[in-house]
Parts: sequence; C-alpha cells; structure tokens
Amino acid sequence: MERSEEYLKDLQRIIRRVEIRSKRMASELFSGEYHSSFKGKGIEFSNVREYQYGDDVRSIDWNTSARKHELYVKLFTEERERSLLLVVDASASMLFGSREHRKKDLALEVCAVLAFSALQNNDKVGLLVFTDQVETYIPPRKGRHHVLMILEELFQLKPQSKTTNINAALSFIRYTRRRQEIIFLLTDLVDSDYEKGMKLLNTRHDFILVHISDPLDKAIPPSALLDLEDPETGQRLTVDGASRSTLARYGQEQSRQHEELRQRLRRMRIDSVFLDTDRSFIGDLNSFFRYRERKV
Repeated sequence: MERSEEYLKDLQRIIRRVEIRSKRMASELFSGEYHSSFKGKGIEFSNVREYQYGDDVRSIDWNTSARKHELYVKLFTEERERSLLLVVDASASMLFGSREHRKKDLALEVCAVLAFSALQNNDKVGLLVFTDQVETYIPPRKGRHHVLMILEELFQLKPQSKTTNINAALSFIRYTRRRQEIIFLLTDLVDSDYEKGMKLLNTRHDFILVHISDPLDKAIPPSALLDLEDPETGQRLTVDGASRSTLARYGQEQSRQHEELRQRLRRMRIDSVFLDTDRSFIGDLNSFFRYRERKV
C-alpha cells in the first residue's frame, strides 16, 4: 500500500513538471500558431446591426427589419470550438531510444504541448492509444482536469500487445468520430498498408501525421558486431558495424525509404511533421504551424 501511494505521488510530481513546461511552451511558442493553423467548423450567427451603405444586401435580416421598421443585417463569426484527438502508437518499437529519450517519451511530450495549446484555445482534447488494437480511448472533452487525466493515462499505460496495426486505430476513428476533428497521429510507422486508411480519414478530418524516429533508424555508428532485435517480433539480426560498406548500404537504404515516405505522403496530401529523439521538436512544430497558417 505504501509503495502504491509513493508511486502515485511520484506520478503526480512528474505530471506536474510536464504540465508546467508544456503550458509555458504552449503559451509562449504555440498558442497563436495553433489557433490560426486550423479552421473552425464553419460560421455561426452572432448579432444584428443597422444596415450601412455598402453592406451586402444578402445579409439583411428581414424579420428584424420588419419588426423595427429599419434595415438590419446579420453578423456572423467563425465557430472556433474544435476537438483535438491525439492518436498515439504504443507498440514495442516506440519504446526504443538510442540516446536519452525514447520515441514514446518524445510522443508524450508533443502530446502534452498540443493538449495544453488546445486547452488555451478552449478546444476539446481526446486520446486514443493503439498497438495492433485500440488499447485505450478517452473521448474529447474540455478542461485542465481532463487534460491531466489524458497525461496520466499516457504515463502509466501498459499495452496488452507489442505489434502495430495503424488501420485498427484509423478504422475505429472513422466509425466513432463523425464530426470533423483535428487528429494528430504520432507513430514511427513500423507497419504497412495504412495509406488507404489515412486517405479516408483525411477526407473527413483535419489529419496530421507526426512521424517519430531515432538516429539509429537512419544510420548505424561504426562499431564492432551489433546484435539487433526487432522489439515487436523478436527477430534478431547481426550487423557488422566495422564494415564501411555495410554501414553505407544501411544508411543509403534508410535514406531511400525516408524519401519515398515523404513523396508518398505528399501524393496523398497528408500533412506531416518529422521529429527525431535526438533533437528538440520545437523548431519543427513551429515550422509546421507556420506552414498551416499559410495554407489555411
């Protein structure tokens, strides 16, 4: 019982530190960018005022005009309330990290900043965590308490499975989230045959892929023999880290696959952000928001 209470206290301290840092980043770096990067759901009636020369006659409110015996026009504002859904890959490959941070750690930090950016904008925030199945789902709601509940779920989640099925998550969203939402999918894309699901989701929602990688996904440093194991399948592979030709071939192949992925996403018109565990995500996320501002 004492260990359980101590664990909860440690968890609360960690979440509090994450909240303070993420709220500061959301306020100082991303608040305005987040607000202007995503469209609202449409326009809604706001008020009426007296007609002025040059007003569009199509905006005249005939009922109010007849009642007050003067011409009045309708005023509209953009309906800004939106829902943000964080879709997080919790498969075993996301536990990998060759440096200080794992892929999972980076995904959690990005989720926290996005969630507090949405909170400051009075948007709803939800969470879906998946492996080869939906591990947990928290529908979008408003409020600080709800955001903290999402962070707590991310910190203490213990997935039931190790492997990845992105389509399982995308299908769940298509059948449960009918209204347009902002969807961030955070994954290292250790999977295949997800393109159709992404395209279908992108037609209804504002869909963004956050691709998370590690330096070892792109290049192997010179070394002796390396014994590598796939965290999802357990398959093992020995690599001669002292062979320059082997290292060069690996780097070239990874570079080719990365460029093919970028081109495939462009053809599908999927907005994407590429993040690495060995560097800060702030610059990349800021660049993405600026790109979205121009696009909107």
